[in-house]
Amino acid sequence: MKYRSAWLTALAAAVMISPAWAGVNEDVAHLQQSWEQVKYQTPAPKQEQGFERLVAESEQVLARNPNSADILIWHAIIESTYAGAKGGLGALKYVKDAKKNLEQALSINPAALAGSAYTSLGSLYYQVPGWPIGFGDDAKAQEFLKKGLAANPDGIDPNYFYGDYLYRKGDFDGAERFLRKAMQAPARAGRKLADDGRRGEIAQLLDKIAQQRK
Repeated sequence: MKYRSAWLTALAAAVMISPAWAGVNEDVAHLQQSWEQVKYQTPAPKQEQGFERLVAESEQVLARNPNSADILIWHAIIESTYAGAKGGLGALKYVKDAKKNLEQALSINPAALAGSAYTSLGSLYYQVPGWPIGFGDDAKAQEFLKKGLAANPDGIDPNYFYGDYLYRKGDFDGAERFLRKAMQAPARAGRKLADDGRRGEIAQLLDKIAQQRK
């Protein structure tokens, strides 16, 4: 048992320092940080251009790592955020591709990034128009958002997006409950910019709920 334990420890260490594994982690961190900078530190009129560049960059990263669920998720997040900044019918191809990439990520590893593919896919289903323009579907949105919450019940993003979904459905009490839970979510390591930006969005949505109740 002693030798077996030592061998397992050595194997774990080898996996942790594997150049391929380290490269994927570095790529994910780079995409994540670049997205945060465009999303939360770039003036709104310049975000479309910033996300357009980031889409091209994330495509190259994905080409190097086509079977990485983490990179598929981040490429999809970048595509969908670019679509939101771009707007119009020209944005539809990006959300459709984002949907495909999220579905592929789920087929590879549903638990990747604490189940983020579920939450991201759910957010697409309630924000994209329905047939015949797009693939929007409230029932599927709720299904995937709940799966995201099950995977990461205390996370800031699963609670925020489910709160946003409920707000759009007119369930202000339910929305407020999830938004306040999102506001109290634990800080994510290395994600201060994203956490602060998301909390700002949560505060804005809570203000809208308060205004609706007047």
